[in-house]
Amino acid sequence: MLKFPNVTSTCTIFRLGALIALAVLGFCPSSLAQQDSLAMVQPPDAMEPAPMKFTEPATLPKPTSEHRFWDRQNSALFAANVAFSAADFVVTRDNLRNGGQELNPVTRVFSGSTAGLAMNFAGETVGVIGLGYFFHRTGHHRLERAVSMLNLGSSAAAVGFGLAHR
Repeated sequence: MLKFPNVTSTCTIFRLGALIALAVLGFCPSSLAQQDSLAMVQPPDAMEPAPMKFTEPATLPKPTSEHRFWDRQNSALFAANVAFSAADFVVTRDNLRNGGQELNPVTRVFSGSTAGLAMNFAGETVGVIGLGYFFHRTGHHRLERAVSMLNLGSSAAAVGFGLAHR
C-alpha cells in the first residue's frame, strides 16, 4: 500500500525552512552587501560624476566566409531534406494504413488523415529551411547547415525504422 506524507507536516517543514532562511539572511553583516558602504555614508554633493569620453563608433568586421543562402551545399541539403521528408511521409502513411502506430507524438496529432500527415511533413521541411535562413541572416553559418543535417539524419532514421517494422 502506498502512503502519502501528511500534508500538514510537509507544510510545517517548508515553513520552518523558510523561517531559518529568513533568519540567516536577517543576521548577515552589512559588509557582505554589494553596495559600497563609504558611498552610502557620503552626502550626494560630495560625489562627482565621472568625466565623459567621446569615442568613434566601432565598425563591425566583415564576415570572412560570406556565402549566398541558396548556394550549392544548401541546395543539396534542402533537396535531400525534401526527398527524405517525402519518403518518411510515404512510409508512415503506408504503415498507418496497415495497422501500424505513429511513435512521434507531434506527428501523431496529424496522423488522422492523409492531408494532415502531408501538412505535417511539408511544415517540417519549410520549418527547417526557415530556421536555416534565420541562422544564415544572423551569421551562424555552421548552425544553418547543422539544422539541415540534423533533420536529414532524423528523417533517414525514421524511414529506416519504418521500413524495418512493416
